[in-house]
This record gives sequence, structure tokens and C-alpha cells, in this order.
Amino acid sequence: MPAVVNKEKCTGCATCVDICPSAAIELVDDKAVISVDDCVDCETCVDECPESAIHME
Repeated sequence: MPAVVNKEKCTGCATCVDICPSAAIELVDDKAVISVDDCVDCETCVDECPESAIHME
């Protein structure tokens, strides 16, 4: 299952965008959005998010 962003916790810091190995994350309106088609379930974004705003479904 792909990673999911909690929009209330996301601060738009772009850490996840920078570290995503499959380029599956982009910022839209200053919030992370993860492409379910491109996410490879590596959990790197979950581990690196400084706000703990990303989790696996």
C-alpha cells in the first residue's frame, strides 16, 4: 500500500520530495501529495518526515 500524508500535520517542508527515490511525491498547495502509481512502498518518506505526517496505509 502506498504512503499517505496527513494534511493537517504536513508543513510543506519538502523533505519527502527531496528524498523519495521514485519521485512519487510533489508539493501541491504547500502540502505533500504522493502518487499511488509511482510510490514503491519503500517507507523512506515515513522515516524522514520531520513532522511524522506520512504513514503507510
